[in-house]
Amino acid sequence: MSLLRVGPAPDGRLRFGPWRGDARTACIAPARHGVGPISTADVRRCVDGAVAAGFRSIVTSALGQRDQDPFDEAGFELAERLHLLVHPLGRLPTVAAPAPLRRPQRGERADALVVDHAAFQPFWRLDEQGMLDALRATPAVRFRVARRPEGVVGYAITGRSDHRGYVQRLAVDPALEGRGIGAALLVDGLRWLRRWGARDAVVNTQQGNERSLRLYQRTGFVVQPEGLAVLRLDLLDGAGHGPSHRAPE
Repeated sequence: MSLLRVGPAPDGRLRFGPWRGDARTACIAPARHGVGPISTADVRRCVDGAVAAGFRSIVTSALGQRDQDPFDEAGFELAERLHLLVHPLGRLPTVAAPAPLRRPQRGERADALVVDHAAFQPFWRLDEQGMLDALRATPAVRFRVARRPEGVVGYAITGRSDHRGYVQRLAVDPALEGRGIGAALLVDGLRWLRRWGARDAVVNTQQGNERSLRLYQRTGFVVQPEGLAVLRLDLLDGAGHGPSHRAPE
């Protein structure tokens, strides 16, 4: 559900950078193809870098339990819990599209961002760079918008890497929720994944977002026992000379 705009940290184990252009908030995320497991020392080095850069807080990407441990030890606390869902792609429902689905034309990326901002709370909204990151996150990607006479009313970004698919983003105009637009966009992406050899697809959504959870489950996604978490660390002194972000040794 969420994406981070980050670059590599010096040691290659973490990605580090601003949270969607917010000059006050940094984000860090495991580099999945890094050089080894993340340690508490790795996390603390990134925290020190964030303090030196003047950030006031740090958030993580959506982390599994194993990845959370070094962040916990470095003093991070829970910000959001997320459901992790997997679709085996064996059987897919037949869904009628209540609005035509197509590749976005000129200007329609901006229209999709308007829908995104209406559909999500401020913390989770994408900016232009965030959308670009979603489109570049995997080697293959499908971007479709749903358009009615009044304009773009929903969009989906679905990515594929090897045999796994990723529902990177799905948003529908809140005024039109419940009319099947989200289901049509979702199933369109899943069919594309299966057609190109993906074996399963994953998605995450906030705990408490029951509407999205029901949509995913209706289309065949299965909630996994171990969910995900976004963690947060507030930096009490942005200039930082030994601030209280350090956990006890």
